[in-house]
Amino acid sequence: MTHAPRRIALVAHDNKKVELLTWAEFNLGTLREHELFATGTTGTMLEYELGLPVHRFLSGPLGGDQQIGAKIAEGLIDLLVFFWDPLEPQPHDPDVKALLRLAAVWNVPVASNLATADMIISSPLLAGDYVPARPEHDRPATGKAEFPRAA
Repeated sequence: MTHAPRRIALVAHDNKKVELLTWAEFNLGTLREHELFATGTTGTMLEYELGLPVHRFLSGPLGGDQQIGAKIAEGLIDLLVFFWDPLEPQPHDPDVKALLRLAAVWNVPVASNLATADMIISSPLLAGDYVPARPEHDRPATGKAEFPRAA
C-alpha cells in the first residue's frame, strides 16, 4: 500500500447487518488496508466474524451515530458506509438524519446501499491521493460555502 489508509466508518441497521457483513467479507482484502470505525454491534460483528480490527463506538441508538458524526465534523472520517433500512422505522431516526446531514455538510462520501458501496470501494480514488474538498464553514459568511481543493 503506497497511500495513507482511509478512515472508514461502517454502520448498519439491524435488518442490514448481514448484508454489511457479507459485503465486508467480500472486500476483506481492501478493508484490511484501512482504519475502520463502527457503531457497537456492527463493530463487534465485524471483529468477531471477520477478524478485522475496528474502533468501536457506542451502539447507534445509545449515541454511536452521534460519535461518528462528531468524527466526521472533526475531519477524522473519510468514508461512511451506512446500510440503513428505509423500510423500517428507527427509534433513533433523528440521530440517523443528523449523521447523514453531517456527512453531506462535510463532503464525506456515503454508501447507503450495496451498489454504492461496491462503486466506492472499487474506485481508484479510494487507493489514490484524492483529497476531497472540505467546506470552510468557519469563514465569515459570504452566502456560500467555500471548498478549497487540496492535493
